[in-house]
Amino acid sequence: MAAKYIIGSVVATFGIAYLCDHSISDNKLFGGTTPKTVSSKEWWDETDKKFQAWPRTAGPPVVMNPISRQNFIVKSADS
Repeated sequence: MAAKYIIGSVVATFGIAYLCDHSISDNKLFGGTTPKTVSSKEWWDETDKKFQAWPRTAGPPVVMNPISRQNFIVKSADS
């Protein structure tokens, strides 16, 4: 008995979330435009070429922060 209410609520929640996401993101409910760096295939290709051209030399593993373009050395838990 309770399962049908739980399943129905979960389905309804996902439906509402989808409608909100679609109206805000795709229909630009609050205005704005999609940046050229997201919509331009040429920009993605050039960025991919840049990242693939990095020298692959041995060294400590790094994690790249895509927002600030800084590399951080990953230290093991032992040190």
